[in-house]
Amino acid sequence: MLKILRYLRKKDLGLIFISLLFIATQVWLDLKMPDYMSEITRLVQTEGSEMGEIMSAGGKMLLCAFGSLIAAMIVGFMVAKVAASLSMRLREKVYDKTMSFSMEEINGFSTASLITRSTIDITQIQMCVAIGLQAIIKAPIMAVWAVVKIAGKGWEWTAATGGAVIVLILMLGSVIALAMPKFKSIQKLTDSLNRVARENLTGLRVVRAYHAEDYQEARFEKANDDLTKNHLFTSRTMAFMQPGMQLIMSGLGLAIYWIGTYLIDGAAGPDKLTLFSDMVVFSQYAMQVVLAFMLLTMTFIILPRAIVSAKRINEVLDTKTKIHDGKVTDSELYEQGEVEFRHVSFQYPDAEEYILHDISFTAHKGETVAFIGSTGSGKSTLINLVPRFYDATEGEVIVDGINVKNYTQEALHNKLGYVPQKAVMFNGTVTSNVTYGENGRAPAEKDDIIEAVSVAQAEEFVMKMDGTYDAKIAQGGTNVSGGQKQRLAIARAICRRPEIYVFDDSFSALDYKTDRILRKKLKETTNGATSLIVAQRIGTIMDADKIIVLDEGRVVGQGTHRELLKNCPVYLEIAESQLTKEEIANA
Repeated sequence: MLKILRYLRKKDLGLIFISLLFIATQVWLDLKMPDYMSEITRLVQTEGSEMGEIMSAGGKMLLCAFGSLIAAMIVGFMVAKVAASLSMRLREKVYDKTMSFSMEEINGFSTASLITRSTIDITQIQMCVAIGLQAIIKAPIMAVWAVVKIAGKGWEWTAATGGAVIVLILMLGSVIALAMPKFKSIQKLTDSLNRVARENLTGLRVVRAYHAEDYQEARFEKANDDLTKNHLFTSRTMAFMQPGMQLIMSGLGLAIYWIGTYLIDGAAGPDKLTLFSDMVVFSQYAMQVVLAFMLLTMTFIILPRAIVSAKRINEVLDTKTKIHDGKVTDSELYEQGEVEFRHVSFQYPDAEEYILHDISFTAHKGETVAFIGSTGSGKSTLINLVPRFYDATEGEVIVDGINVKNYTQEALHNKLGYVPQKAVMFNGTVTSNVTYGENGRAPAEKDDIIEAVSVAQAEEFVMKMDGTYDAKIAQGGTNVSGGQKQRLAIARAICRRPEIYVFDDSFSALDYKTDRILRKKLKETTNGATSLIVAQRIGTIMDADKIIVLDEGRVVGQGTHRELLKNCPVYLEIAESQLTKEEIANA
């Protein structure tokens, strides 16, 4: 928790210091009221006292109460501002840190966990700071000041107060010891619940198609029951605190008056009034001492979860990213659009075996280089090394004559037009999705957007949408088909005008006719740009300048379509499964 507080700014520390002054003022006013109560008690018991004196003392009590209220409001406002400011800064830092993660770090946390840490965990810390700062500052001041006030007013009453405090501490310690382990697991159980709910929502079509509603409901019920049982245990445990503290306070009040009755009964006539006045004042001060510990219990209720949340947030913020920016921001001195792999091997973190083995090839400026192979041969893994979603374990990936590790990520990504295996659409419009992101150049003009949509063969369905280029696209593209999403994703890459296009199996949802027309238009429009294409269909890549055949992470063939049919058995096997004998013979 202390590591989280280091993100407080000087302005926040200034507000905390001002809050300290107002809290001290509030405590002084609260502890001043029993003095006026003692004076009123003395005046009422003394013959000849004037009503004006009693009213004056009562008025001062009211002023103290009103002043305490104003001070409490100011403190609440300032502490709330500090807590909100800290939580905003934490959200920014967690978001920025998450955005800097490579796929390795993201997979290490899981999406559901990162969402929980960015929302619920930070909210827990905000609540702890907002309530805890007041309690942590106010409680010690109130307790010490009240003890000073009651010192010397009777050891019997002091002993009773000390005993009540000891019982209170034992009760709080027992409750916290029981609840703390459960608090530690609440956030993990929340992650689990979020994960199940997210899987159910994103895979709703599959769930319904396979009649797996009961199975998913059982998974959700288990996660929900586990979280509910945990909450119930902690809530029931904490439920003992409030009535327990009330019992201690009532018992302390009863003990003070019982001791006072005993002392007054044995005192001489003139001392009875003094003892009665001391008893009334002492009871108020004793209540302030217990109230100080009650304030601390408010922190104890929230602090365990906040500590767990702080630890989870620190795990994100302290994670060292594996992929760091280089220093190269421009590569105009080198040929633009050239990609080279030099003896590249790759192994996923914690994996036992390499996925890629000694991959070497060069894609020259303007060439189309395609990758094909059986499922699991490493095609997507290979192509994802170019934008540095992962770094090569061995060897070098060279773009424009420079190792990708030497680029800043911004400079590297400005060179690329990336179309992922699964098309991603963002909540917005057709235009906002096509022009998504920045590439270090001027924003795309309307003509650029129209041309990109046209080349991607998306114009036909875009023009039929309500609003055409301003038509609404739902989150995840749920209001368009898979093929339409894929074409819009391709239009997004075209609109960037990159040096290098990276297509990760991006034509799989297109029919053969659309696929052929799109690639022809793409070749005409992107003349001079390099294209790297991962594909499952030979029809998509047979016109490529170079085809690289992968098998179990190794290059087993490299050349044109015709060359590979003659000298690469793996490629011929794939061709025979997709093409007719006539098509193979006429190649």
